[in-house]
Amino acid sequence: MGFSHINKQGNPKMVDVSGKQMIKRTAVAKATMFLGRDIIARFNHTELITKKGPVFQTAIIAGIQAVKKTSELIPMCHPLLIESADIDIQITDDQHIEVRCKVTIEGKTGVEMEALTGASSACLTIYDMCKSISQQMVIQEIILIEKSGGKTDIKND
Repeated sequence: MGFSHINKQGNPKMVDVSGKQMIKRTAVAKATMFLGRDIIARFNHTELITKKGPVFQTAIIAGIQAVKKTSELIPMCHPLLIESADIDIQITDDQHIEVRCKVTIEGKTGVEMEALTGASSACLTIYDMCKSISQQMVIQEIILIEKSGGKTDIKND
């Protein structure tokens, strides 16, 4: 089986989804990030206000924007009419956070890349907003944990 984004001549192509059915498609991506004790200790419950603004709220907005712009960032992604994008950020212990991005559409192609892009962008925004406190942060993992509505369903979490 070959790559779906390569034509018979070996050149890149966008996958033809014109024959696919419109169905509900959902994807959830999870990112784990090491912030360290120094940054986590500065949070007041579930938010840290910096000179740049509220960290998690800003990261959520950045993640949602990234979901909507995925086709502009990743060349072979189809532009999609996103129906729902939800990002949740939780402090998981005294050094780490978890970012979950859930994306839903009624469409002909999946939203895995949108969910992964949203989680990634949220983490990068957190890094940007907290780098004046510490540059020891690490985006440790970004993984697709759930996908439904296409040829294959995935449930990894």
